[in-house]
Amino acid sequence: MMRGLGTIINAAAVVAAALLGMIFKGGIKQKYQNALMCVLGLATMFIGASGTLEEMLVIKDGSLSAQGALLLVISLVIGALAGEFLRVEDRLESLGEKLRKAVKAKSDSSFTEGFVSTTLVICVGAMAIVGSLKDGISGDHSTLFVKAALDFCIVTVYASAMGMGVLFSALPLAIYQGSITLLSGVVSGFMSERLISNLNLVGSAMIFAIGVNLAFGKKFKVGNMLPGLLVPVIYELILLAVARFA
Repeated sequence: MMRGLGTIINAAAVVAAALLGMIFKGGIKQKYQNALMCVLGLATMFIGASGTLEEMLVIKDGSLSAQGALLLVISLVIGALAGEFLRVEDRLESLGEKLRKAVKAKSDSSFTEGFVSTTLVICVGAMAIVGSLKDGISGDHSTLFVKAALDFCIVTVYASAMGMGVLFSALPLAIYQGSITLLSGVVSGFMSERLISNLNLVGSAMIFAIGVNLAFGKKFKVGNMLPGLLVPVIYELILLAVARFA
């Protein structure tokens, strides 16, 4: 089967959903758009919280216990500090502003927020990584097809609240997942279940923060947290090195 088809379908689903949501947005009064933004934030918080708790909570010896808390804290702290230094959030917003000017959408005040928030939600997660790896290694598109269906629902609602900026989240999605698919042969041996679980843990916490921003106004610079996703990767490299030379 054609490798990369999963990402193509996923990106196409995002575009179609964004266009559908933009049609809805045109017929919704401002007060309803505001209400929609609040419930959208609430739903996003639950998506992020469920993903985080799924990785943290385990049953050991018949009782419920938590794991990964230290890794989560270290990842978010290092990510926030590194992101602030590198001005990741500012660069993402700058890209959003350039896109807004390029498409002559100067009157769309939520363009950049829609672009940044949607990009983070649909790219930060285990399905994007696992699906892209399967797509590249074996041509198995099933995971990305499921993700495309989920993204379609999410993006439709996002676009109905935030408009045209959401549409352009398909670009970083295609680049991100396409790159993983192309490099799948190189990184597949390194992408253990433990690493994917840790990436999902940290990424889900970031999704929760996006939900807070949507519901209550900007409280977190989630873009600046993105370097934190490198911490589980570094942690995995350390564990592999220790196991090899032990």
